[in-house]
Amino acid sequence: HGVRQLRNPWADGPEYVTQCPIQPGRSYTYRFTIQNQEGTLWWHAHSRWLRATVYGALIIYPKMGRPYPFLMPKKEIPILLGEWWDRNPMDVLRLALFTGAAPNVSDAFTINGQPGDLYRCSSKETAVFPVEAGETILLRIINSALNQELFYGVANHKLTVVAVDASYTKPFTTNVIMIAPGQTTDVLITADQQPARYYMAAHAYNSANAPFDNTTTTAILEYKSAPCSAKKGQPMKPIFPQLPGFNDTATATAFTSQLRSPYKAEVPMKIDESLLFTVGLGLINCTNPNSPRCQGPNGTRFAASINNVSFVFPRRNSLMQAYYQGQPGIFTTDFPPVPPIQFDYTGNVSRGLWQPVKATKLFKLRYRSKVQIVFQGTSIVTVENHPMHLHGYEFYVIGSGFGNFNPGTDPAKFNLIDPPRRNTIGTPPGGWVAIRFEADNPGIWLLHCHIDTHLPWGLAMAFLVENGVGELQTVQPPPLDLPQC
Repeated sequence: HGVRQLRNPWADGPEYVTQCPIQPGRSYTYRFTIQNQEGTLWWHAHSRWLRATVYGALIIYPKMGRPYPFLMPKKEIPILLGEWWDRNPMDVLRLALFTGAAPNVSDAFTINGQPGDLYRCSSKETAVFPVEAGETILLRIINSALNQELFYGVANHKLTVVAVDASYTKPFTTNVIMIAPGQTTDVLITADQQPARYYMAAHAYNSANAPFDNTTTTAILEYKSAPCSAKKGQPMKPIFPQLPGFNDTATATAFTSQLRSPYKAEVPMKIDESLLFTVGLGLINCTNPNSPRCQGPNGTRFAASINNVSFVFPRRNSLMQAYYQGQPGIFTTDFPPVPPIQFDYTGNVSRGLWQPVKATKLFKLRYRSKVQIVFQGTSIVTVENHPMHLHGYEFYVIGSGFGNFNPGTDPAKFNLIDPPRRNTIGTPPGGWVAIRFEADNPGIWLLHCHIDTHLPWGLAMAFLVENGVGELQTVQPPPLDLPQC
């Protein structure tokens, strides 16, 4: 997740997009080159809900002799935030796809695979991170949760943000971070408090009017010199951090708006493709609302879409293989660059606009074209923060706001000097976010919401970036062991 995969969509992973899934009992080796990237990324399964448990950190260190652009930490700790169900996550998804209703929310969140002290029967295995008083530690925080943006903090300790999504940032200090599924955030923390035990904790940032997992996961930052309590040498009870309220959009927005590139960014200035993408939920009307397959709101089935197109993943072949082999009938390249119908996106939307069209549509980009996308959230069903992830690319986040994007006045407020570079960005609930990138990586690349409930509902599309001139601007041939459908 987040590796540029230049000219090599075959190592990108999303099922039925750049490859067919690896069949049970079979294997496939991903071979790829990392170029001009350093920092915290991660890897995960990209098939149905398998990434609920199949994920890990992918850390790229600077070249030998190249220091970090900040004080060298004494140690580094990867912090993987996850989500846990008390049943097979694939069964949870299967049930939801059968009924058309929203899937059951998770039973716990985890830090490095462990739920922590606040759940039944789990405190024996709570993750404990021993630290020496005075030392500075780099925490590489990854939100691997399936469906939930999270607030994260460490009791009594300040966090200095130094990177997001494997791109360095201007350092700034905060008590809490908001991190969406798919995102990574690197923070420095100094053990400068009284030697004791301190909880690091994470709980939901819930921006939608919908049920969510309201539990809290914990791990312990333990000073090696922390005293034991008087009774039987038991360790002291940890101190708890103050986390924002579950629906504290103001804190989430304030955090995200502080992110800046450390230097003048190479933002594309002359735009070739200016795209407006509405992102949000929808409902599919049922001919028989009382059927067991129509248990969404008022006898409907949940859906989601970009520009009213609810993305349908092919099954006979992957998009990339069909394109490379010249196989017709798998996809079309007529994805709409703007919403087919203009409406008050964040206002009271007429019910006639709630039902999207199911299709497998791609948008074609010329090699090296300069692209701007404004993601416009909608209030259909509910407003929500949708973390949008673009495969094969990093992009600059040049602006965001609440309400409907105004092409007349909002671009004047864009940050074209030092915007942060990311691979996943949330659309503010009931708002918009604008990104820019250069289409310099040929192939087919998925763009999707990283809330995994929304992916099978259709909150996705893909870009077909055409080859340029010569070998270095052309997709390389597929490996011989690429999985077959």
